[in-house]
Amino acid sequence: MKRILPFLIVVGIAAVFIGTLMFLYQKSQTAPIVFETQQAVVTDIVKKTVATGSLVPRQEIEIKPRVSGVIESLHVEPGQLVARDDLIADIRIIPDMLSLNRAESELATARIELENARRERKRSRDLQARALIPEAELSRVELDFELAQQKVNAASNNLALIKNGAIRKSNKVSNQVRSTVAGTVLDVPVEEGESVIESNTFNAGTTVAMVADMNDMIFLGRVDESEVGKLREGMDLAIKIGALDRERLSGTLEYIAPKGVDNEGVIEFEIRAAIKPRPDLMVRAGYSANADIVLDRRDQVLAVSESLLQFEDGEPYVEVETGPQLFERRAVEVGLSDGINIEVLGGLDADDKIKKPLSSGGGGKPRGQRGA
Repeated sequence: MKRILPFLIVVGIAAVFIGTLMFLYQKSQTAPIVFETQQAVVTDIVKKTVATGSLVPRQEIEIKPRVSGVIESLHVEPGQLVARDDLIADIRIIPDMLSLNRAESELATARIELENARRERKRSRDLQARALIPEAELSRVELDFELAQQKVNAASNNLALIKNGAIRKSNKVSNQVRSTVAGTVLDVPVEEGESVIESNTFNAGTTVAMVADMNDMIFLGRVDESEVGKLREGMDLAIKIGALDRERLSGTLEYIAPKGVDNEGVIEFEIRAAIKPRPDLMVRAGYSANADIVLDRRDQVLAVSESLLQFEDGEPYVEVETGPQLFERRAVEVGLSDGINIEVLGGLDADDKIKKPLSSGGGGKPRGQRGA
């Protein structure tokens, strides 16, 4: 027993040593890599750019008063439909005291002149009846009387305009604000009791209401200078409204600004597109929206993922499987790309299996492991 024990110890140490060496050897061996493959597919390739902007009416008309004063009553509210010449508001005129005094003085003077002309006409008629003055003299007196009457009427109308904003025996009332177009009232930025200023050559005037035709909407947006050269009038747009996630509108590009503007160091160009109305969709002015502008497209063409392409001296190629985990390099001719897939014009067939490069993030994995 004493002879066997040292032998067993030596054998045990040797077994441990050999086992350790085998373990280290196995750990040092690299597992063989199995490359994943992918085939080309037939799909649509659409190259597009995105413009950010909003939906606005083609024309927003600001309704302004023709006289200054105080809003006495409002007859519309936002969202209401109005026709042309519909009453928007009534204005109570606060007359200027100097102008009022001058108008009253002119009316008093005109009445005095009229009364004098009336007496002169009566006297001239009596004299002419006795053949003491010629007919021509009577005609001159009659004309003076008619002119005096006209002067009284003009002075009276002027006073009425200053005091009330209206002419007697006339449907023209300047203190009534009426819509100049038919459409929807977008905003009424004033309240009853507020003072308003008339629109004139020195002042834009106070806006009483804003009216627009909501059936004639446009997309107003901007695109980057790197994309504007690819745009053409007449291109189709697919418009996504931020407030209506699942709804889409179609439009047609009708304007590209000839001059760009600097937006935080980026030159952008304004674009405008006519929107095709949808009776089933209520579109509100000011909705933010993104427009996909189709620059080019290919329908039902052979395409591969751009991640499968490799390049040498600027020329694209792929590695096609010729046997189990055996690959050969093959040059390919490519066409339109949408940033994810790229059109294949030549060099590949639909049943070719293409190696995923290691750099694509989904290429090889150790043999025996399952892919995600």
